[in-house]
Amino acid sequence: MAFDGITVAALTRELNDTLSGGRISKIAQPEADELLITIKNQKNTCRLFLSADASLPLAYLTENNKPSPMVAPNFCMLLRKHIGSARILSVTQPGLERVITISLEHLNELGDLCRKKLQVEIMGKHSNIIFCDDQDRIIDSIKHVPLSMSSVREVLPGRPWFIPSTQEKLDPLSVSREDFCAKLSAQALPLGKAVYTSLTGFSPLMGRELCLRADLKEDACARELSPQELSRLYEALLALTEQIRAGAFSPEILSRGREPVEFSALPLSQSPELSRESFPSISQVLENYYAAKNALTRIHQKSSDLRRIVQTALERNQKKYQLQLKQAKDTEKREKYRIYGELLNTYGYSAPEGSKSLTALNYYTNQEVTIPLAPELSPQENAKKYFDRYQKLKRTAEALETLLAETKAEIEHLETIQTALDIARSEGDLAQIKEELTAYGYVRRKGPQNKKGKPLSQPLHYLSRDGYHIYVGKNNYQNEELTFRTATGNDWWFHAKGRPGSHVIVKSENQELPDATFEDAARLAAYYSSGRTAPKVEVDYIQKKHVKKVNGGKPGFVIYHTNYSMVIEPDISDLTELT
Repeated sequence: MAFDGITVAALTRELNDTLSGGRISKIAQPEADELLITIKNQKNTCRLFLSADASLPLAYLTENNKPSPMVAPNFCMLLRKHIGSARILSVTQPGLERVITISLEHLNELGDLCRKKLQVEIMGKHSNIIFCDDQDRIIDSIKHVPLSMSSVREVLPGRPWFIPSTQEKLDPLSVSREDFCAKLSAQALPLGKAVYTSLTGFSPLMGRELCLRADLKEDACARELSPQELSRLYEALLALTEQIRAGAFSPEILSRGREPVEFSALPLSQSPELSRESFPSISQVLENYYAAKNALTRIHQKSSDLRRIVQTALERNQKKYQLQLKQAKDTEKREKYRIYGELLNTYGYSAPEGSKSLTALNYYTNQEVTIPLAPELSPQENAKKYFDRYQKLKRTAEALETLLAETKAEIEHLETIQTALDIARSEGDLAQIKEELTAYGYVRRKGPQNKKGKPLSQPLHYLSRDGYHIYVGKNNYQNEELTFRTATGNDWWFHAKGRPGSHVIVKSENQELPDATFEDAARLAAYYSSGRTAPKVEVDYIQKKHVKKVNGGKPGFVIYHTNYSMVIEPDISDLTELT
C-alpha cells in the first residue's frame, strides 16, 4: 500500500487535533533521515516520528522512543536552536498532496515572536523534511538536493520552497465534473490506472476503490466509458472527497493470516477474502502495519542465505533426477538385447560366415526381427556380446531404481525445508531449520555444537471455532515432535495432500470432533503448505494412531493408509491464534 494523499489527509487531521497548541520539548535525530519530536500538550506528552527514508518514508504518532547518537547531527542542532521550545500552531495539508505542513511559533534571540514551518514531504525516493521561514524560504533540510541531482527543484538553504508539479494532475477536492470527465475520457488506459494517474493523492489501491464504488470495472478502457458511466464515477469521487473533508476516516489493516497485506484510511469495498482489523487512529495503523511488515522482511532477509543454500541444492538434485530418468529410459531396451542373444543361440547356425545381420522369427511375438551382427565375430560371440550388454543395462537399471528413489526423497526433503522457510516467523524457527540443514550436510558446522542461548521455537497454537486446541508445526523437527510426541492415538492428524507443508494436530480429548473443527484444521493444513496461494487445496486427515514414521526417513516424513480427504480453501482469517 502506498502512503498516498488520502492517508496523509487522515494523518494531518489526527496530528492537528492532537498537537495544535502543544510545545516542542525535545528534538532528536536517531538516524540520518529520521526525526523524533517530543511535544507536550497540556498534561499529555506524545512523540512525532518523521522519516524521509527513500525506501520507507513515514510519519506517525508513537509512544516508543529510539536511542539517539551521542553527538546530534547539524540539522537536529539547527532545529533545536530555532524551534526547541516552539508552539505548534497547526498541522495542514495542501490539497491532497503528500505533504504535511507543521506551522510553528517561537521567540527568537531578541525575544521577538517569529513563525517557521516544517514541511514533511512523503514522496518515495524524493521524500524530505524541510525547515522554512514564514516566507517559504528554505533554512535547511534533512537532505540537500542540488541542481546536479534534480533539475525540477533545488532543496538548499536560501532557495524558495514549493511543491514541484511534474505531472498535470487534477485536485480531487476541487475538480469540476467537466474537467474530470474530459480528463478521463481522453485516456486510453485501464480505468483504475487512469483514475490514479489523473488525480492528486490517489494510489492504485484508491483507484480500484473508486471504480468499485462506482460499480465499474477497473480494467475497462477509460476512453470508452459512456457519459453516464463517467458521471457515476464523478459522483463516487464526490462522495469519497466528502468523507475526507468531514474527517470520516476508519483506519484499518487488511491481512492474510498474520501477514499484513494492505492498509487504508477509509473502509475498502475490495478484497473481501482478507481479514480486517480497525484502529482508532491512522498512526496506530501505520506503526502496526510497518512494524509487522518490517518483522517479516527482517526474517526474510535473515533467511536469505538458507534460502540460497536450499535453492542451489534443490536445482542440483532436480537436474540429477532428470539425468537419472533419461538414463533409466535408455536401459528400457535391455530386453531387446537379451532376446537378440537368445535368438542367435537358437538360429545363429544359419547365418553365413561374415554376415552383417540375421533375420529370424521372434518366438515371443511370432514376428520376424533383423539382428545386427559384427561380421568379424561368430554367431555365439555376437550372442555373448548382446548378453553382456543386457546384463550391464540390467545392473544399471537396478542401481538407477535406488538412485531415483534417493534423489526424489532428497528433492521432497528440500521442498519441505523451502516451505518451512516461507512459514518461519522468528530467529528460533530459522535456527531449527539451519540445524536440520547442518545435520544433513547442506551447511557446514562451524566450531563445537553449542545449544546454549539458542532461541526456542514452538509450534503455532490455534483455537478452533468449537474450542478445540490445534497445533501446527513450522518445520520438519516440529512436525516430528508434534506427530510422535505431542499427539496421542485418538488425536487427529492433517496434512496437505501431495504437498510439502505442516503437520496439523487436533487434540480431541477422546471426544468426537464436530465438523467445523475438521474444517478449521484442514484450512490450517492448507494455509501452512506450499498451496497457500491456491484457491483450493486437498487435505488428508486421519487419526494419529494410523500415522507411521518412515524407517530411516527424514524428520517429519510419514506413511499412512485408508485416510479421509477434503478439498478446502486455505483461508484462516477467522481462526484465533494463541500465544
